[in-house]
Amino acid sequence: MISFNRFKYKLVALITVFSMAVGAAFASGNEASHGGEEKGFNAKEVILGHVKDAHDWHLLSVGDLHVTLPLPVIIHNPNRGTSMFSSSKFHHGHDAYDGYRLVDAHYLEANHLTAAQYPEGKIIAVGADGLPTGEKIYDLSITKNIASMILAAVLLVILMLNVAKAYRVRGHKQAPKGFQSLIEPVIIFMRDEVVRPNIHAKKADKYVPFILTIFFFILINNLLGLLPGSANVTGNIAVTAALALISFIVMMASTNRHFWGHIFNPPVPGFVKPILAPVELIGVITKPVSLMIRLFANILAGHIIILSIISLVFIFGSLNKVAGYGFLPVTIAFNIVMMLLELLVAFIQAFIFANLTAVFIGQAMEHQGHHDEAHH
Repeated sequence: MISFNRFKYKLVALITVFSMAVGAAFASGNEASHGGEEKGFNAKEVILGHVKDAHDWHLLSVGDLHVTLPLPVIIHNPNRGTSMFSSSKFHHGHDAYDGYRLVDAHYLEANHLTAAQYPEGKIIAVGADGLPTGEKIYDLSITKNIASMILAAVLLVILMLNVAKAYRVRGHKQAPKGFQSLIEPVIIFMRDEVVRPNIHAKKADKYVPFILTIFFFILINNLLGLLPGSANVTGNIAVTAALALISFIVMMASTNRHFWGHIFNPPVPGFVKPILAPVELIGVITKPVSLMIRLFANILAGHIIILSIISLVFIFGSLNKVAGYGFLPVTIAFNIVMMLLELLVAFIQAFIFANLTAVFIGQAMEHQGHHDEAHH
């Protein structure tokens, strides 16, 4: 009981520090986004700036010191060839470099352009006058989300290699220790309660590595996204779309003739088949779409709620400093609750994505016996 209470107090203290760190980065990020000018707090601009992808990684700010990690910019232009340079050459969107420029609000306003034509954060080709040339370019840059996914993949490989090494050294007959004892129950649970019950086939175990990789990769990215200064990876619909596409490819590769027979020749009266067949086909396509939207919406919503609660302090503070400091304890309390909830959501969403992937693969491996039973 004593150890549990200590853990509980340490967890609350840690989340409190996280909340204050996020708040500090939040405020300094808002100041930096306005170039240090004294302006009113724009919650929408700052929140969207924190959840969007970027060509540099803003880690933290202390006063006028802004710690930002520049990332590689890789642009392929069919007319000029490929250019590679650091994103620091753009000077946060204030300068052009090598005929390219990073679009920001100041650039759009100065040149009377609209965000609908040139979205903020996008790299465009410009001429000597600084205006867009309209050239078609391919942005292959390492953005903040890509860098975070690479970090998550490296962490995943390191953790799994350490667990594998522990099995090689200690053997599978000895009781696990350390990190191995934490990971082993998860692996066994995913194998026995997720993969085998849903994929009714003798080859179910061959899908265990894939399901485990999906689960741990999403989980690590979800947890990294809760850290101050982190990237909003699984809250980006392009990332979740790629994950859903991978699951869809595996699902399609697992199909057989009975599955497609059930789609195009469903076990219903003949006059209903022309109506039900398109519906069944649409159902196949909507499965990865549901995976994509569920993960994206839950993670993004959690981040926006946390940032919105933090922004209340600065909204009240812009009206009255006393009101801002007075609301600070309320914000910290709400953020502790939200961070605990987001910690739970990080595990739940990773599990749901992996579990539904196993369910969809199992449905794709439909056997003749299941088809006949459904017909009966």
